[in-house]
Amino acid sequence: MSAASVRARLSEPAGALTVLLTVVGYAAVGGVFLVPGFQALFPDLTRETVDLLAHAIAAVNTVTIATLSLGWYWIRNGEVRKHAAAMTTSFVLILVFLGMYLPKVAGGGTKYFVGPDPAYYAYLVMLAIHIVLSVVSVPVVLYALLLGLTHTERELRNEVPHARVGRIAASAWLLSLILGVVTYLLLNHVYDSTFEAAETAAETASVLLPLVPVV
Repeated sequence: MSAASVRARLSEPAGALTVLLTVVGYAAVGGVFLVPGFQALFPDLTRETVDLLAHAIAAVNTVTIATLSLGWYWIRNGEVRKHAAAMTTSFVLILVFLGMYLPKVAGGGTKYFVGPDPAYYAYLVMLAIHIVLSVVSVPVVLYALLLGLTHTERELRNEVPHARVGRIAASAWLLSLILGVVTYLLLNHVYDSTFEAAETAAETASVLLPLVPVV
């Protein structure tokens, strides 16, 4: 795709709104890790509350895997309305996830994996891929969703790259969610973990920018 084509896409309402919402999303997630003033907007949480939120987030992400998979299945079988409902539901579930994830990170501290070296390195690799996919999938997921909400079925099939962008978005989103649930299971149920309170984690973040353990 040429630079002129990219600029044309971004100048469209869906493209411009994608950029705006992407910046807002990145700022919100970055703020809970790196901006003390933003972190202070959230209450301090107990270890028990952190664990409860982690379980709830994993449950929401598991349901999202199911709705995304159904959405993909339905569009491949030409069931457009069901596909649209599944993908819209998936996006709503991600907003629910963010509503729990932001306060969990800002006020709850961080859990660190404790286990044998092979499992630890496998956990880190899966976590890293999960994080990268979580970051890069934001704009393509938003763009696919906004195209779907602002165009007719005929336009989506023939005039805008909804199908192509949607395949990329769904693939990255699904893999990110699956790896997120797997790392959650490893950290919380299969192996042990240590816990660092929010204040200590914030001090660490002020010195180094660690990988974000979003499980």
